[in-house]
Amino acid sequence: MDGAAVVTGASSGIGEAVARQLLDSGRTVITLQRRPPRFRHERLLFYAVDLADAEAARKVAGDVAAGHAVRYLVNNAGVNRPGTLEQTTVEDLDYAMAVNVRAAMVLTQAFAPGMRAAGFGRIVNISSRAAMGKTGRTAYSAAKAGLIGMTRTLCLELAASGITVNAIAPGPVATELFDRGHPPGGEKRQRVIDSIPVKRVGTPEDVARAVVFLLSPDSGYITGQTLFVCGGTSVSGTGGD
Repeated sequence: MDGAAVVTGASSGIGEAVARQLLDSGRTVITLQRRPPRFRHERLLFYAVDLADAEAARKVAGDVAAGHAVRYLVNNAGVNRPGTLEQTTVEDLDYAMAVNVRAAMVLTQAFAPGMRAAGFGRIVNISSRAAMGKTGRTAYSAAKAGLIGMTRTLCLELAASGITVNAIAPGPVATELFDRGHPPGGEKRQRVIDSIPVKRVGTPEDVARAVVFLLSPDSGYITGQTLFVCGGTSVSGTGGD
């Protein structure tokens, strides 16, 4: 199925890996985030936007929808405001919900009409294994769990139009953010690795391959699901991101 793919938060990490794999498959990729991607490609377009700003996100999404036949959407942009219950502020929760959940809703609202008209669409929301619960992630786990709940509801509302909506829940993944907090070779990183059943940290490409699978036109009978790409941490009850 022809059509452009929108990927949020593609300036690094999982979003960048998704964008690269979609470009490799021949798609036009439109990235939405504050910073431009770190690489260039003739089919890679960038729109600068702070997705925490609902009105700015709505305007940019409207412009993209008017100029491109968007048939694929990856709501990858997210923020983590670590903190226990006592440490977490209302502002932390509001910000986590704004970027992780509200932005995904705003963008889906913008691109779903075009998908409905085409009778085809693929939406993947990037949640987290932390949605199952993780110490010190009060705001983040709430937002990522909310994204799973929204995924399930949108599945029911959009399925008859040929649009699938799924979520991916990564476990520990070696992004730049993870590496800063868990330096390679360090004791803290080794503790995480020891807690993962497959005994390694995931890569952005591990997650991107799962995203591309769910975006495939051949994956039309999979919707409303959450796929844990976590090295087994969702089964063992350990680990996280």
